[in-house]
Amino acid sequence: MACRNWTNVAEFILVGFVDQAEMQIPFFVLFLVIYIMTLVGNLGMTVFIRLDSRLHTPMYFLLSHLSLVDACYSSVITPKILVNFLRAKKWTECLLLSVMAYDCYVAICNPLLYKVVMSRRMCALLVSISYATAFLNAATQTISMFQLPFCGSNMINNFFCDITPLLKLSCISTRVNEIVIFVSACVLGTVSFITILISYFYILSAILKVHSVEGKHKTFSTCTSHLTAITIFYGTLLFIYLRPGSSHTQDQDKVISVFYTVVIPMLNPLIYGLRNKEVKDALRKVGQTAASLFQKGRL
Repeated sequence: MACRNWTNVAEFILVGFVDQAEMQIPFFVLFLVIYIMTLVGNLGMTVFIRLDSRLHTPMYFLLSHLSLVDACYSSVITPKILVNFLRAKKWTECLLLSVMAYDCYVAICNPLLYKVVMSRRMCALLVSISYATAFLNAATQTISMFQLPFCGSNMINNFFCDITPLLKLSCISTRVNEIVIFVSACVLGTVSFITILISYFYILSAILKVHSVEGKHKTFSTCTSHLTAITIFYGTLLFIYLRPGSSHTQDQDKVISVFYTVVIPMLNPLIYGLRNKEVKDALRKVGQTAASLFQKGRL
């Protein structure tokens, strides 16, 4: 009833990351550098994988889509952060990481059937399911958000328009929306996390059966990049959502959110690129080709 006496909100204003005027330009430069590195790293990784025939394998097919998602995800959030510095006013990746865990499991535990199980058609199907599931989840939450009236403050205490701080601005009960978010997080998060745990349980069992230390190291090295990416991604999310409510503030949450929305998309191509011989060989080949073309142009 009280909502009827208020003016409906027509637009929202993001508070941003920092309020101090003297820090705006330094942070703008920092995030701009991170954004450029993210785009160059992820789009470059995607292009290298498509151009080099040696990288036309299921693992790198999935990695190319992970890189594409990171580039798009960063392009949705980071430009808005940069704009906020100069003016006054995560499920697809989760699912792709679980698919990549399954790929590692098949490669290590069933190497003879790898090309049959992880065929091009199966890889395309798994990626399509990941995209479709994430889109359906986002559409469901967006539609449920459109049912809410916003007639109080229009200031969002964040640097991007996340659902949780937006719910706090509604002038009616958001219990239904919170249930939708909780169910979606439980279903998608649990399925993804359990897939990863089961895959690595069988991977660890297969590694323990290898007799030589060198053989164990070689087998484990095939999935270290993926394991590193999983540890960083899920470690950050668990740190955010499993802390007691009294032990953190909104400003602390914003700092941590920067890590998994801005920094992690930049780290993924570095993790996979620097730890995979095939990727480094592809980069070296492209560099040599570019140098050769440059020399011919000068001659």
